[in-house]
Parts: sequence; C-alpha cells; structure tokens
Amino acid sequence: MGVVRKIGVERSVPALKDAIEGFLAGVSNPNTARAYATALRALTERFGSYTPMTVFEGEAAADRVAAWFIERWGSASAATVNARLNALASAVGWWRDQGWIIEDPLRRLKRRPVEADRTRSLDRGEVAELLGREGIALRERTLWRLLYESAARSSEALGLDVDELDLRNRRARVRRKGGAVDVIVWRTGTARLLPRLLDGRRSGPVFTTDRRARVELPPADVDAGSGKARLSYRRAAELFETATGGWTLHQLRHSALTHAAEDGANTSTLLAYSGHTSVASLARYARVSGEALARWQSGRDPAARRR
Repeated sequence: MGVVRKIGVERSVPALKDAIEGFLAGVSNPNTARAYATALRALTERFGSYTPMTVFEGEAAADRVAAWFIERWGSASAATVNARLNALASAVGWWRDQGWIIEDPLRRLKRRPVEADRTRSLDRGEVAELLGREGIALRERTLWRLLYESAARSSEALGLDVDELDLRNRRARVRRKGGAVDVIVWRTGTARLLPRLLDGRRSGPVFTTDRRARVELPPADVDAGSGKARLSYRRAAELFETATGGWTLHQLRHSALTHAAEDGANTSTLLAYSGHTSVASLARYARVSGEALARWQSGRDPAARRR
C-alpha cells in the first residue's frame, strides 16, 4: 500500500505595502490613520515594501521584529513606545483576521507602564512666558497657543485642514478620539496668528513642514500649492521639547483644562472643552495646580493677612 501524503496548500499573501494599505483603508479616523502610518512606514523601511507577509512568520521573525522595534524606539518615552506598539498590534490583528499571517510577530514585545504624574499642569506664568517668548517661529507659536487656548489634543490640531477653520467665529471642526466630529474654539491670541500662518492659503493642512515632502504621501497630507507635507506629531513634539527643556505638548492641553477648572468652569463646559464624554476622564485635569494651591493657602494664612 502506498504512503499517503498531505498536500500543502499555499496561502496567497500580499506584499507588506499592500497589507498596510488594506489595513489603513479600514481606519475611519484620519488622525488615527496618520498615527498608525508612522509606525507602519517605519516597518516598511526596515523590511521592504514588497516583502511578502510570510517574512513575519516563525521564531526568527519575532526576534527580528523585536530587535528592530527596540533599536528604533527603545530610548523613547513609555507613551511613544506604547503608541507605536498599539499601532503595529492593530495592524497585525487585522492581518491575522485576513489569514495573511498566523503567528504574532510582536510577541517578544511588551507595553511599558506609564507612571502617573500629578504635576503635568504648568503654572499660568510659565504658559504666559512660553507663549510670549521672542524668537519662536510663527508655526510653533500658532500651534502652541492654539493647543492651550482650545485644549485640543495635538493630533486634533495637527490634523486640521484650512477648510475646516471658521476664522470669523474662532472655531474649527475636529475629529475626536473614537471618530466623533466636534468643535474647538480659541481666543484672540490664536485668532491673530492663524491668518499670518495661512498667508492666503484656502486648502491643505494648516500646519505644514518647512520643505516640500520628500516621499509620496496621501494627497490629504500635502499642500497642493507648496508641496509641503502635514507637520507630524513627532516633529512638533521634538521642537516643543527642545524649546522648553522637556515639557510635552500634552501639558498645554492639561494646563488649559486645569486652569479652566480653577476658574470655575462647570462639568458640562469642561466636557465640551476637553472633548471627553465621561466625567471620570476629567478627574486628572480638574486637580488643583500647585500654583492655585499656594494662592489658597496664602489667602488662609493669618500672618499673611496681617502684613
């Protein structure tokens, strides 16, 4: 009797570039898609756009992916590491659902714990000094003031297009976490800077790079007139941290919400201002700042009142 052998059926798998495009096409929130694209673009730079997805199968593949990830982002903050890993994990999960890969090539990697920081809010004086500082480029001055005045997330501000701005009424449509469309509102400082930044532009990203894009990008992320690309979060964060000695862009949003709470904004206003849908999410922003606590103590100090 002859030997019966099982005939293997080869899986039809796409190249990495096509797998990434397929995944991103299903991400409805453009801000999320841009954030995911940062990590996935780095993946193609390392493994090649036209490499078949089978390259991510096996123990050796998991070792290679882990080594690449650690080399690329090992020295970054826990928040950045987790954001990049989340992006890759979302793509990998989708690819596995399609049957393009079987194993998880990220299994050697773990998310980093993020320590709670109760001092993220900046004092009003620190914010005023930063926003009024001389020698800051117009783009950065506009972005930083917009983030503080509107309490928008960095991704929401950087994702703005010119045609989403209502300059007359000092507001813009943004897409919040989860994809909900919402409105942010700013004050006089931002209102004075935005027209100067736009310089007559009527379309394209509000915040763009200094030079023309050097790689092919989605049309929505390029200003057709100048060829400049949408400013990335990575570059915006780098410029801010360099200028401030280590502060983060998120601290501007955090500070705006904390200061609004100290000024007596009610819960409904804070929810609208922050874009949160849950009161519980506001708790860390509504903590009284060290500056406000000092003012409160000074007002209660009998010796201070006698002076």
